[in-house]
Parts: sequence; structure tokens; C-alpha cells
Amino acid sequence: MNDSFKNRQEAGRLLAEEIRRRYPDLDNGIVLALPRGGVVVGEKIAKDLGYLLDIVVTRKIGAPGNPEYAIGAVSANTIVLGKESVDKQYLDKAIKKERQEIRRRIIKYCGNRTVRQLKGKNILLVDDGLATGLTMMAAIKEIRRQKPNKIILAVPVAPPKTTDDIKKIVDDVIVLKIESLFFAVGQFYTDFSEVSDQEVIKYLKDF
Repeated sequence: MNDSFKNRQEAGRLLAEEIRRRYPDLDNGIVLALPRGGVVVGEKIAKDLGYLLDIVVTRKIGAPGNPEYAIGAVSANTIVLGKESVDKQYLDKAIKKERQEIRRRIIKYCGNRTVRQLKGKNILLVDDGLATGLTMMAAIKEIRRQKPNKIILAVPVAPPKTTDDIKKIVDDVIVLKIESLFFAVGQFYTDFSEVSDQEVIKYLKDF
């Protein structure tokens, strides 16, 4: 494989091939993708393997004064915190703000569509890559609440520590590239264009 993925669609195709190889008879499956970039990867996997596609929305909690640095993550019902100690007032305010954004995105992406039930399902949990893994951990906690049969994480690229951390809380992990020299997910793509809300809505409409 080249040093980088051409784009998210290629990453999805390659992940679908690996999932098919590892799980040739996986039934009752549903692809759950993290918006926005993960939906592009997930759509390709879902179409290639004949599964439904849906989303699980999580949000990063940025550090005070450095919003790009994740100190935690939230989903609609769960919180995951890193090891940094943070002022409780700051944290409470950040959690409230990010949960408002989660609600906005769910309404925007899914409208009034009935929420899919995950109990007993085999979940293929997808993003376009992992860095700290905190948002993915929040997604896993959110999904676990619904008692799926199995959670299989499938991502194109992740660093070794994040991969090891996630392995402890899911049933299986599929990572095409485990990279030690890791600065950002985008470094492993030739085309890592921003994905719009409209694109996410378009992809989800097909399912």
C-alpha cells in the first residue's frame, strides 16, 4: 500500500476488503460512523458489504486556551475524560456546549427519522482515523448502553497507544495502518478535504 490513502473513499474500500476477509459471514451488521469524515469512509464500507449506515455523534472537549487539544469527549449520554486535571466549572460549561452541538447535528443529519435499535446488532464502528481516541471511546460507551452483540472498530489509521487502549473496550479492532510517527489523521491522506453537513446528509439518505 502507498504511504497515504488517496481519499476517504479509498480508505473505506480497503477497510471493507479487510472486514470481508476477517468476517466473511457477519450478519445483522450495521455501520456506525462518526461525522463528518467517518461518514464518507462508512458509506463506502456499508455499500460494499451491504450493511445499513447510521451515525453516532460525539464531540471533543478542548483544553482551556488550546481547543484543538482534546482533554475529553462527550456523547449524548456519556463522558470520557483524559488524564489532565481541569477546572470543574470550565468542564461543565464545555460539556453543555458540546452536547448542544451534538443535538443540533443529530437533528440536522437525521431529521425525524426513527433512531435505529442497536440491541443484538453487530456494530462496525468507523471513523477516518484516530488520534487520541477520546471521541471514539465516548462513542463506544454510548453504543454499549444499547447492548449490541459485538462492536468491531474499523479505521484506516491510528497510533499504537490509541489502538491498544481501544482494544480493551471493543470486541475487535481493524486498523490498516498503525503509525508511531503520528501528528494528525490528515497526514495519511493525499486528499483530506473537509466534509460538509450537506455531504453527510446526502450519504445517509441512501440508507
